[in-house]
Amino acid sequence: MDRVASDPSKPKPRRQTIKEEFTNLPNLVTLARIAAIPFVLALIDDSDPLRSLFACLLFLAASLSDALDGYLARSRNLITVVGKFLDPLADKLLVTSVLIYMVRIGWVQDWLAVTLIGREIAITGLRGIAVSEGLVIAASTFGKNKTVFQLVGISFLTIHFPYRLLGTQIVIDFHLVGLYVVYISLVFSLFSALHYFLFFLEAAEQKRLRQVAAEEAAEQAGSPPDEPPAS
Repeated sequence: MDRVASDPSKPKPRRQTIKEEFTNLPNLVTLARIAAIPFVLALIDDSDPLRSLFACLLFLAASLSDALDGYLARSRNLITVVGKFLDPLADKLLVTSVLIYMVRIGWVQDWLAVTLIGREIAITGLRGIAVSEGLVIAASTFGKNKTVFQLVGISFLTIHFPYRLLGTQIVIDFHLVGLYVVYISLVFSLFSALHYFLFFLEAAEQKRLRQVAAEEAAEQAGSPPDEPPAS
Protein backbone atom coordinates (compact mmCIF):
# COMPACT_ATOMS: atom_id res chain seq x y z
CA MET A 1 0.00 0.00 0.00
CA ASP A 2 1.28 3.46 -0.92
CA ARG A 3 1.97 5.77 1.96
CA VAL A 4 -0.25 8.81 2.22
CA ALA A 5 1.71 12.01 1.86
CA SER A 6 1.67 14.14 4.97
CA ASP A 7 -0.29 17.35 4.78
CA PRO A 8 2.18 20.25 5.15
CA SER A 9 -0.64 22.44 6.45
CA LYS A 10 -1.34 20.03 9.30
CA PRO A 11 0.32 21.22 12.51
CA LYS A 12 3.06 19.03 13.96
CA PRO A 13 2.25 17.27 17.23
CA ARG A 14 3.17 19.26 20.32
CA ARG A 15 6.33 18.15 22.03
CA GLN A 16 5.72 16.64 25.44
CA THR A 17 6.80 18.46 28.57
CA ILE A 18 9.21 16.76 30.97
CA LYS A 19 6.29 16.00 33.31
CA GLU A 20 4.34 14.40 30.46
CA GLU A 21 7.39 12.37 29.44
CA PHE A 22 7.71 11.00 32.97
CA THR A 23 4.09 9.87 32.93
CA ASN A 24 3.86 8.31 29.48
CA LEU A 25 3.33 4.54 29.41
CA PRO A 26 6.88 3.36 28.50
CA ASN A 27 8.46 5.52 31.21
CA LEU A 28 5.87 4.37 33.76
CA VAL A 29 6.96 0.80 33.03
CA THR A 30 10.58 1.86 33.55
CA LEU A 31 9.70 3.60 36.83
CA ALA A 32 7.88 0.44 37.94
CA ARG A 33 11.13 -1.47 37.33
CA ILE A 34 12.93 0.90 39.69
CA ALA A 35 10.10 0.70 42.24
CA ALA A 36 10.37 -3.12 42.23
CA ILE A 37 13.96 -3.07 43.50
CA PRO A 38 13.26 -2.78 47.27
CA PHE A 39 10.64 -5.54 47.01
CA VAL A 40 13.15 -7.86 45.31
CA LEU A 41 15.67 -7.17 48.07
CA ALA A 42 13.05 -7.70 50.79
CA LEU A 43 12.10 -11.09 49.34
CA ILE A 44 15.65 -12.44 49.05
CA ASP A 45 15.91 -14.85 51.97
CA ASP A 46 18.33 -17.67 52.86
CA SER A 47 15.84 -19.36 55.18
CA ASP A 48 12.59 -19.34 53.18
CA PRO A 49 12.56 -21.05 49.75
CA LEU A 50 9.15 -19.59 48.86
CA ARG A 51 10.25 -15.99 49.48
CA SER A 52 13.39 -16.61 47.41
CA LEU A 53 11.30 -18.01 44.57
CA PHE A 54 9.10 -14.91 44.63
CA ALA A 55 12.25 -12.77 44.61
CA CYS A 56 13.41 -14.57 41.47
CA LEU A 57 10.05 -14.15 39.73
CA LEU A 58 9.91 -10.44 40.58
CA PHE A 59 13.51 -9.91 39.47
CA LEU A 60 12.77 -11.65 36.16
CA ALA A 61 9.59 -9.63 35.64
CA ALA A 62 11.46 -6.38 36.32
CA SER A 63 14.31 -7.41 33.99
CA LEU A 64 11.98 -8.42 31.15
CA SER A 65 10.06 -5.15 31.48
CA ASP A 66 13.09 -3.57 29.80
CA ALA A 67 11.98 -5.16 26.52
CA LEU A 68 8.39 -4.08 27.15
CA ASP A 69 9.10 -0.39 27.70
CA GLY A 70 11.37 -0.35 24.65
CA TYR A 71 8.64 -1.91 22.49
CA LEU A 72 6.02 0.53 23.79
CA ALA A 73 8.29 3.53 23.18
CA ARG A 74 9.03 2.49 19.58
CA SER A 75 5.54 1.33 18.63
CA ARG A 76 3.86 4.45 20.05
CA ASN A 77 6.58 6.86 18.92
CA LEU A 78 7.23 7.83 22.54
CA ILE A 79 11.03 7.81 22.55
CA THR A 80 11.86 10.68 24.90
CA VAL A 81 14.84 12.30 26.59
CA VAL A 82 13.52 11.13 29.96
CA GLY A 83 13.21 7.58 28.65
CA LYS A 84 16.77 7.58 27.31
CA PHE A 85 17.92 8.58 30.79
CA LEU A 86 15.66 6.33 32.87
CA ASP A 87 15.95 3.08 30.90
CA PRO A 88 19.68 2.38 31.34
CA LEU A 89 19.52 3.82 34.86
CA ALA A 90 16.78 1.36 35.85
CA ASP A 91 18.72 -1.59 34.41
CA LYS A 92 21.89 -0.70 36.30
CA LEU A 93 20.07 0.07 39.56
CA LEU A 94 18.29 -3.29 39.46
CA VAL A 95 21.44 -5.35 38.88
CA THR A 96 23.81 -3.39 41.12
CA SER A 97 21.32 -3.25 44.00
CA VAL A 98 20.85 -7.02 44.00
CA LEU A 99 24.60 -7.65 43.69
CA ILE A 100 25.41 -5.31 46.59
CA TYR A 101 22.71 -6.91 48.74
CA MET A 102 24.04 -10.37 47.94
CA VAL A 103 27.53 -9.29 49.01
CA ARG A 104 26.03 -8.12 52.30
CA ILE A 105 24.42 -11.51 53.02
CA GLY A 106 27.43 -13.48 51.78
CA TRP A 107 25.95 -14.94 48.59
CA VAL A 108 28.39 -13.19 46.20
CA GLN A 109 32.08 -12.39 46.65
CA ASP A 110 32.83 -8.71 47.08
CA TRP A 111 35.52 -8.70 44.38
CA LEU A 112 33.04 -10.11 41.86
CA ALA A 113 30.43 -7.44 42.57
CA VAL A 114 33.03 -4.65 42.56
CA THR A 115 34.40 -5.80 39.19
CA LEU A 116 30.96 -6.06 37.57
CA ILE A 117 29.73 -2.75 38.96
CA GLY A 118 33.03 -0.99 38.22
CA ARG A 119 32.83 -2.16 34.62
CA GLU A 120 29.33 -0.68 34.29
CA ILE A 121 30.47 2.66 35.69
CA ALA A 122 33.53 2.73 33.41
CA ILE A 123 31.55 1.93 30.24
CA THR A 124 28.85 4.45 31.15
CA GLY A 125 31.56 7.12 31.50
CA LEU A 126 33.19 6.03 28.24
CA ARG A 127 29.87 6.27 26.40
CA GLY A 128 29.36 9.77 27.82
CA ILE A 129 32.77 10.87 26.54
CA ALA A 130 32.04 9.25 23.16
CA VAL A 131 28.77 11.17 22.83
CA SER A 132 30.56 14.44 23.61
CA GLU A 133 32.96 13.60 20.77
CA GLY A 134 30.13 12.82 18.37
CA LEU A 135 30.75 9.06 18.51
CA VAL A 136 28.31 6.24 19.24
CA ILE A 137 29.36 3.02 20.99
CA ALA A 138 26.74 0.43 20.03
CA ALA A 139 26.18 -2.71 22.08
CA SER A 140 28.45 -5.54 20.95
CA THR A 141 27.78 -9.28 20.92
CA PHE A 142 29.99 -9.61 23.99
CA GLY A 143 27.91 -6.96 25.76
CA LYS A 144 24.62 -8.63 24.87
CA ASN A 145 25.88 -12.03 26.04
CA LYS A 146 27.07 -10.41 29.26
CA THR A 147 23.59 -9.09 29.93
CA VAL A 148 21.91 -12.46 29.29
CA PHE A 149 24.32 -14.48 31.45
CA GLN A 150 24.23 -11.86 34.19
CA LEU A 151 20.43 -11.83 34.42
CA VAL A 152 20.21 -15.65 34.32
CA GLY A 153 22.95 -15.98 36.93
CA ILE A 154 21.39 -13.46 39.31
CA SER A 155 17.98 -15.11 38.85
CA PHE A 156 19.45 -18.47 39.89
CA LEU A 157 21.19 -16.83 42.84
CA THR A 158 17.92 -15.37 44.07
CA ILE A 159 16.36 -18.86 44.05
CA HIS A 160 19.41 -19.93 46.10
CA PHE A 161 18.09 -23.29 47.32
CA PRO A 162 18.72 -26.71 45.71
CA TYR A 163 15.76 -28.26 43.89
CA ARG A 164 15.24 -31.68 42.34
CA LEU A 165 14.79 -31.60 38.57
CA LEU A 166 11.18 -32.47 37.77
CA GLY A 167 10.72 -36.18 37.15
CA THR A 168 14.34 -37.09 37.98
CA GLN A 169 16.61 -37.65 40.95
CA ILE A 170 18.95 -34.89 39.78
CA VAL A 171 19.32 -32.06 42.29
CA ILE A 172 20.31 -28.63 41.04
CA ASP A 173 22.06 -26.30 43.46
CA PHE A 174 20.71 -23.01 42.09
CA HIS A 175 23.11 -20.94 44.17
CA LEU A 176 26.20 -22.74 42.85
CA VAL A 177 24.95 -22.81 39.25
CA GLY A 178 24.00 -19.13 39.47
CA LEU A 179 27.45 -18.23 40.73
CA TYR A 180 29.12 -20.06 37.84
CA VAL A 181 26.83 -18.32 35.34
CA VAL A 182 27.74 -14.94 36.85
CA TYR A 183 31.42 -15.90 36.45
CA ILE A 184 30.74 -16.50 32.76
CA SER A 185 29.04 -13.10 32.57
CA LEU A 186 32.18 -11.60 34.11
CA VAL A 187 34.28 -12.94 31.22
CA PHE A 188 31.90 -11.44 28.66
CA SER A 189 31.82 -8.25 30.72
CA LEU A 190 35.59 -7.79 30.60
CA PHE A 191 35.86 -8.72 26.92
CA SER A 192 33.06 -6.31 25.99
CA ALA A 193 34.70 -3.53 28.03
CA LEU A 194 37.97 -4.09 26.18
CA HIS A 195 36.11 -4.11 22.84
CA TYR A 196 34.35 -0.83 23.64
CA PHE A 197 37.58 0.80 24.78
CA LEU A 198 39.51 -0.24 21.64
CA PHE A 199 36.61 0.83 19.42
CA PHE A 200 36.55 4.23 21.10
CA LEU A 201 40.31 4.72 20.65
CA GLU A 202 40.13 3.76 16.97
CA ALA A 203 37.06 5.91 16.26
CA ALA A 204 38.55 8.89 18.11
CA GLU A 205 41.81 8.55 16.17
CA GLN A 206 39.98 8.33 12.83
CA LYS A 207 38.00 11.45 13.74
CA ARG A 208 41.23 13.27 14.61
CA LEU A 209 42.82 12.28 11.30
CA ARG A 210 39.74 13.49 9.38
CA GLN A 211 39.89 16.81 11.21
CA VAL A 212 43.60 17.20 10.42
CA ALA A 213 43.00 16.37 6.75
CA ALA A 214 40.10 18.86 6.60
CA GLU A 215 42.22 21.61 8.19
CA GLU A 216 45.08 20.95 5.76
CA ALA A 217 42.68 21.03 2.80
CA ALA A 218 41.20 24.32 4.05
CA GLU A 219 44.67 25.85 4.42
CA GLN A 220 45.63 24.77 0.92
CA ALA A 221 42.40 26.13 -0.53
CA GLY A 222 42.94 29.48 1.19
CA SER A 223 46.63 29.92 0.32
CA PRO A 224 47.59 32.12 -2.70
CA PRO A 225 48.79 30.30 -5.83
CA ASP A 226 52.56 29.87 -6.20
CA GLU A 227 54.19 32.68 -8.20
CA PRO A 228 55.97 31.63 -11.38
CA PRO A 229 59.78 31.69 -11.11
CA ALA A 230 61.49 34.88 -12.35
CA SER A 231 62.95 34.64 -15.87
